[in-house]
Formats: sequence, structure tokens, C-alpha cells
Amino acid sequence: MAPVKVTKICCIGAGYVGGPTCAVIALKCPHIRVTIVDLNQARIDAWNSPEFKLPIYEPGLEEVVRQARGRNLFFSTDVDKGIQEADLIFVSVNTPTKKSGVGAGFSADLTYVESATRRIAAVATSSKIVVEKSTVPCRTAESMRTILEANSKPGTRFDILSNPEFLAEGTAIADLLRPDRVLIGSLQTTEGKNACESLAEVYANWVPRASSSTCRGQGRDRILTVGLWSSELSKLAANAMLAQRISSVNALSAICEATGANIEEVSHAIGYDSRIGPKFLRASVGFGGSCFQKDILNLVYLSESLHLPQVAAYWRQVVEMNEYQKSRFSKTVVDTLFNTITGKHIAVLGFAFKADTGDTRESAAISLIRDFLSERAYVTIYDPKVEESQIWLDLAEACPAMTLDAIKKQVNIVHSALEACKQKEAVVIATEWKEFKEIDWETVYSQMTKPAFVFDGRLILDAEKLRKIGFTVKVIGRGDRL
Repeated sequence: MAPVKVTKICCIGAGYVGGPTCAVIALKCPHIRVTIVDLNQARIDAWNSPEFKLPIYEPGLEEVVRQARGRNLFFSTDVDKGIQEADLIFVSVNTPTKKSGVGAGFSADLTYVESATRRIAAVATSSKIVVEKSTVPCRTAESMRTILEANSKPGTRFDILSNPEFLAEGTAIADLLRPDRVLIGSLQTTEGKNACESLAEVYANWVPRASSSTCRGQGRDRILTVGLWSSELSKLAANAMLAQRISSVNALSAICEATGANIEEVSHAIGYDSRIGPKFLRASVGFGGSCFQKDILNLVYLSESLHLPQVAAYWRQVVEMNEYQKSRFSKTVVDTLFNTITGKHIAVLGFAFKADTGDTRESAAISLIRDFLSERAYVTIYDPKVEESQIWLDLAEACPAMTLDAIKKQVNIVHSALEACKQKEAVVIATEWKEFKEIDWETVYSQMTKPAFVFDGRLILDAEKLRKIGFTVKVIGRGDRL
């Protein structure tokens, strides 16, 4: 049987992965009707907003949606209709770390994946290609296939593919338009390879590939095809390796501060080694985001369940080093401010986990502010993209011992960096937003309590320039010794 020619795609889940991914597919494949479905009415309303006030911020996303929405890109809460009409269905739902039960704190919660899978089985009246897009543990596709086959209607079949995303928030659209690779995993059966080829042909509308029509063709350029289980593990492995590099350079930053070395110089030097390369060697207050910590903890749980305790301990240390880096930085603030910040006023610039996104999941800023609040400091926050409501939600979750009213007595949210810094003892750079490099620091200094301190947790400021103005400056990864 020849591969199915895909003309209609449904994506279950209109979040950070499903929305941008399928918007770009619609842009590049005008002959394919793409429907993104989600049960969250407010989210779908935002995607359909006449003013294009989309539910997520991502550079370039609005332009993509403007071009494709209403042409061949649609957003709907009618999940059943989307499933029934589609040839190919992406499952792109949330897979958070479990908070209770077996594997709590480590393993992925697959409740939404299972729910979506059962809905597909209940609604589909024709054969479908079901694509696992969410980040999931190894062998999840096997569970999905079992559910689908056990509940399928006569005459329908389901082929399962794994197609993990490798997007970086802040550059997701660029990553989708010019991917390093598109990875597709399938069962190595004739049916599995045909399903793989069907999805590969969708991506081939803009992703370079060789002319080979066989799914396992070796001549492809950027469309890689592998076994189902290898594809699932590759996603976890990629994020674990990237996070490992960040924790490695952050561990070195602690040594630099203790010895007087400069982590930027060290990173630059080792990055010249062609075997290492310069990427992901920038020290910071710690990594965040929806993927790195979740995927590493997933890998830890997988290793433990496979009776590989040494492997589990190895990967767990990457997360522990990240937590240490955040606590070490907040301790530096306390130590520098004469060993106490009780009653002192601190400006925290940035709340998103990185620049060019409004995502706050696992943001280092949350940990820093939690630590400052526990020391009874007063904190003023400014971030150019994060909504106030999200900040209050994150702080309430991070500080369960405090009521929201109590938090609001210690925390203020403002709408400019200058306003945040006014009459403060210290400024903390928690996110590397470009605008923070361009602040009028002389004006900031004139309005701050003296001595005025700046703590650069993202290596973005000109420390010498700030010192000449009069600031006392602490930069992560730079020691005071000569």
C-alpha cells in the first residue's frame, strides 16, 4: 500500500508546541488544511483574536498566523470534528512532571496524552496517522498504540509516529523554518514506513531532503528517520545534553568566582576547541523553561526504573547543579548587602526564563524572588512580556507558606525598568532582555539608595562602565581577585 497523501491535519493542543509548529506547516503547505483544536475556549479565542493578541509570545509567530489563518489554518474547540476530518493527527498536549503518586517529582504525567489518545479512538471512523509530538518517556507510543487498537472501530487502523520538537523558545519560528533536523520515528514495518513517508512528505515542502522515496533513505538532508523508540529517547537525550553543558559551565563559574578567573574568558577559550564548540557555554543564574528540568528528571526516572542507579545519579546531578547555581546567586546578593536584606528594597529585572518569550516555567527569577521574600526583603519586578497575573500565580505556587495577600505586601510589579529601580538598594538582572543593556544607568544610579548594587546574573552588562558611574557590581562567574 502506498503512503497516504496528507491533505488535512489536526493538532490536539494549542500551546507552545502545537500552535507555532502547525502554524508554520500551514504557512508552508497551503494545499493542506490545518486545524488546531483545544478544549480551552479562552486560548482558542486568543488564537482567533481579530487583533492577533495571541496566547503566547514568540518572535515572528504573529506574522505567520496573519498569513495563514482563515486560508488553511483554523483554530477550534471542536475536537471531535478535527479528529474525524484529519488524515494525520498531532498529539501535542502538556506532559508535566507528576506531583503525586508513583514517580512523583520525576516521571512525566501522561494523563493528557492518554485522554487525547482515547478520544481519537472513540471518534475516528477512518484510518489515521497519529503523531506523538509531546515530549514523552520511551515506549509511550506503544501504550498509545495499545489503546487505539483496543478501541478502534472495524475497518480503521492507526499508525503511530514519533516526531519530537527541538524548538528553543524565543527562536521557535526560525527553528521551524530552518530546522537543524526533523526527526520521525516509526515502527519498522511496511505500514510504519509508509506512515513515516507521509509525514516526511509534509515537511519536504520546505525542509531539504534527498529525492529518495523510501522512508529509511540514507540520502536525506535534514529529515531523519529512525525507529520509534530511538526517536522518543532522542528528544530526552538532546535536552539532557544541552542542560548538561549549561550546568557544566555554571559549575566552572563558581570556581571562577572563587579564584578570580573570568568565566567568559574560560568559555571563549574552550569554545574554540572544534570538538566542544561555543554554543550553550554561557554562564547564568540557571536554566529554566518547560523542557530541560522535566526531561532530565524523566531520564532519571527511566534510568531508575531500568535498574541503572549510577546513570540516574549522573543525570540528577545536572538538575542539582542548576538548583545550586540559583541558590548560590541569591546568597551572593544577601552576603554582598552586608549579610542581610531584611527590609531592603530590591529590583528584579526579568521574570521570563529567557529573553524573547513570555514563558515563566522553571524561571530562575522565581527561585530568586522566593529566596528574597523568605529573607523578608521587598521586591519590585519588571518584565516586558510576562503578564502580571502569571507572576502572581508563579509566586503563589513558589511560596506556599505565604498567602497571596502576604506576597503582595512584599512584591510590586511595575511597567518599566527605570520605575523598578527607583529608590532601591540593589538591582538584579534575572533575564537577558536586550532592553536591559540599554537602560540609562546614570539616571538609575541617581535615583537609588547608596551604596547602589547591581547583580548581573546573565552576563549582559558592561560592569566597568557601571563601576565608573558609582555602582558596586557583582557579575556571575567573575571573581574579585586579580
